This record gives sequence, structure tokens and C-alpha cells, in this order.
Amino acid sequence: MQEANKVILTQQLLDLIRQASQPSPRPPDEAQLRLQIGRAIDAALANTQEVDSRQVTILLSDLRGFTALAEKLTALETVEILNRYLNSMTEIIIAHGGTIDKFIGDAIMALFGAPIGREGDLEAALACAIDMQNAMADINRQNMAHGMAPLYMGIGINTGEVVAGHLGSALHSEYTVIGDQVNLASRVEAHSLRGQILLSENSYQLARNFIEVGDVNEVKVKGKRTAVRMYELLSTRRPRLLLAPARETRNSPRVDVDMPLSFQRLSGKAVLPQKIEGHVVDISYGGMYIVSPVLMESFDDIKITISLSFMGADLAEIYAKVLRVSVVPEGYECRVEFTSIDSRAALALKEFVDGIVEVNKL
Repeated sequence: MQEANKVILTQQLLDLIRQASQPSPRPPDEAQLRLQIGRAIDAALANTQEVDSRQVTILLSDLRGFTALAEKLTALETVEILNRYLNSMTEIIIAHGGTIDKFIGDAIMALFGAPIGREGDLEAALACAIDMQNAMADINRQNMAHGMAPLYMGIGINTGEVVAGHLGSALHSEYTVIGDQVNLASRVEAHSLRGQILLSENSYQLARNFIEVGDVNEVKVKGKRTAVRMYELLSTRRPRLLLAPARETRNSPRVDVDMPLSFQRLSGKAVLPQKIEGHVVDISYGGMYIVSPVLMESFDDIKITISLSFMGADLAEIYAKVLRVSVVPEGYECRVEFTSIDSRAALALKEFVDGIVEVNKL
């Protein structure tokens, strides 16, 4: 069928060339000629761009905080740092037999099992993800040598049935995959922390005999009636032993916010009466970054009062410890970690953070 279409396309193009070369009082209309050629190619390729359903492992990676970083760089510096990253990741993906589906800014979508399926596609995808995370150390050494900030990447992996084929026309087409499993891969990636590789339930079940996983997180995601389980990949034994790099200890995704709060200092176990008004700029399941108008010291203990009234829940009686303090234009930015939070407040906070992650993917 493809050979027949090739013959038909060749003949149609020859006919168009002959028409264009015939003596005429007016030169051929280039725009019309382009349209005719495009239609001929569309017709000839109509049966060659097959669409099928197949099992594919989808790897999605994204840089954490790159947008904020890019705002501090010139356009040339942004392109330089992004190309350094993309060049390295592309080489690793291709070396593992993956196919680059697309670049979306600083995000990469790679396929294992399409357009060509191979034995061990899932194993290749997992090994590829670990090698990608390991490569970030060298990329960051180069960035810092150029006076640039380090980059951190999150990766999500999902395996499932997708529809694969070419989309587009003669003017532009691309081979890609679509379907619910692609959407799920995107959700998994959105919840990966910096330096982390997260697997969907299906990828984990298919690989559980040759991988080691760490934290398991259950998240409610858009389009799913029940919570989705996500597994942190620590190592794989196929095709060889590979260990994911140790990452900064993080208890959850972190999201940027701008919310008022008040807090009180503790003296021993006693809560001091003075209430200090500040605001939250970053929040996670287990802690937050707050901006305080007064200086605090590392390891100070505080009691936080914060309202999430639009969720129908007030977070109160949250005790936290200050881990780090830095000077910012608005005052003092403090990284705090929760030391005591009741179960109702913890659940409300988790749903709040997960909800913002979901909204940011829309």
C-alpha cells in the first residue's frame, strides 16, 4: 500500500510540474501551486500514517522553579542554560532507545514503545530516568561554572494503552500518543519533587520485581474517582543496577502562595501572648516558608494560625520550628517545619496543596 501511494504521489507531482512549466502569459500562482502539492501529499499519505493502540511507557520530565529562575536571566542566558539541559537529556533518552515526543519549554515528553516497540521498554525507561537525574549533577557543575544557579528536575513515568499515530497535515505533522494514560503521566510528573522519579501504579506493578521504591503517595487527581498511588523510584536492577541520586529530603510538593497568617513565639512550652502578622509564600504538607516582619532565630519554636476558609477548613494549633532565616526586602523569610499538626488540619492542608498542583497543570 505504501509503495502504491508513493507511485501515485510521484505521478501527481510530475503532473503539477508539467502544468507549471507550460508556456503561459502569466507565471504560475505559487500559493495555488503549494496548495495543490499539499493536497496531493495529503491524499497519497492518507493510508500510510497508520494509527494504532499500543502499550507505551511515557516519561515526562520538568524543571522545578525554572520560570522563576529565567526571570532573573537574560534571554541569551536562558537559551544557553536550557540548551545545555536539553542536549544532555536528549542524548540520554536516545541512548536508552526512547523517542523524543516533544519539548514543551523546559519539559520533555519521551516515549518507550512507540513508534517502535522493543522488549524491555519499561526497563529502559526506568534506567533512562535514573541516568537523567544523575546527569543533573554535571549540568549543575557547568551552570555554576558560568555563574548560574543549579537546576532541579522532577520525572513522572506511566505505562498504559495509548492511541499512537501521526497528527497533522502535509504542511506539518508529528507522531505522538494521546489518551487517558498520557494525562495520567502528566499528573504523576506534576507531583514529583525536585530530584525525584515518581511511578504510576501500573508502572510500579509491572516493574516491582526488579526495582526498589521509597515513599508512596496517594493523591486525588482530576479525572479519577479514587486516589492515585505514586511510588518513588530508588533503584533498578535492569538492565543493570542503577541507583537514583540522593535528593534533598522533602515531605511533599511545594507550591507558591500568598496567604496571610499570624504566629506566636514559644518560650519553653509556653506560648507568648504577642501575635505577629506575616504571610506565607510557599507551602507543603510538612512545612512552609513565611515572611515575618521581625527577626527570628534558627530553631525558634512558633505556633501558627492560618485560615483556608475558602476550603471550609481553618488550620489552627499548628506548631513549627524555624530551620533557616534569610533577609528579604519585606522582612525575614523563614523556612519552618511542622512539629505538631492535628489530623484534620493535616488532611485539609494536603488536599489544599494537591489542589494547587492540579490547577497548575490545567
